[in-house]
Amino acid sequence: MKNICDWENCKEIGSYKAPLKRDNSRQFRFLCLEHVKIFNKNWNYFSDMTEEQVEYFIKSDLTLHKPTKSFASSENFFRVLWNNALEDEINIFKNLSFKTFKESKLSQKDRHALEILGLKHGAKWEDIQKKFKVLVKKYHPDKNRGSKKYEDILKKITLAYSQLKNTVSREK
Repeated sequence: MKNICDWENCKEIGSYKAPLKRDNSRQFRFLCLEHVKIFNKNWNYFSDMTEEQVEYFIKSDLTLHKPTKSFASSENFFRVLWNNALEDEINIFKNLSFKTFKESKLSQKDRHALEILGLKHGAKWEDIQKKFKVLVKKYHPDKNRGSKKYEDILKKITLAYSQLKNTVSREK
């Protein structure tokens, strides 16, 4: 079905879409090539905006107009990840006594944490670290278009890793 140009007194075929509003709604009208050129030449997305609003729009465009949170935010699960998983203040990763993860001292929480990471009960500490790194890369929200579903999965993975890390540090 062909659309007729929405320009007044035009009988050409309207093959080009022109927005009715600037709110990115799906409302538009069809225009012919000649009239869409005129429309585009006169279209000003920022009309009726103050300088501050235009500046805010341009800055928020960097984050796709979504609010961001700092790493220090208490609501942000990255804080848990950063504080409990990535820092190595007591040299867990370098200390040779942590190279093996003993199954005999596993609590129910530890077993559950291993299940979340998809590992068997006899997993070595090195295997836990490798699996954690793989899962963080796979389920990171930035890699999954900010999906809340993946964010929740990553929270569980981070907490499971923290549980196992705490168990290993207690064994020392």
